[in-house]
Amino acid sequence: MRYACLIYDDEKKLGSMSKQDADSFMGEYFQFTEDVKKSGHYVAGEALQPIGSATSLRIRSGKLSTTDGPFAETREQLGGFYLIDARDLNEAIQIASRIPSAKTGTIEVRPVVDFSQTQESPRAGKEAVASA
Repeated sequence: MRYACLIYDDEKKLGSMSKQDADSFMGEYFQFTEDVKKSGHYVAGEALQPIGSATSLRIRSGKLSTTDGPFAETREQLGGFYLIDARDLNEAIQIASRIPSAKTGTIEVRPVVDFSQTQESPRAGKEAVASA
């Protein structure tokens, strides 16, 4: 099963690191990426540009509006992701726990819907309602 590992970190904190600490942190990322590729779990991954380059959009009453930056002010910002292939959630968590930002921010692990395996479109909260 595929899992998205969404990486949230505090850009201000990362930006205030010394060059030596930032180089070390990025070295950990390069090593993790190499390791997850060698293990066969890697599907894809990308770092995102800083939030200042983001544009959020909404369509309400048929009108498009855009806002510079992220939609909501948060302490941590989405900085990148890995898409991995894991046997189950436990293995995905074990892999994601080695992402360097797990020590400084938050890693959200979320299963990816495989539309080739499903007959019905997923709906937000559907599983929660069915299990209640």
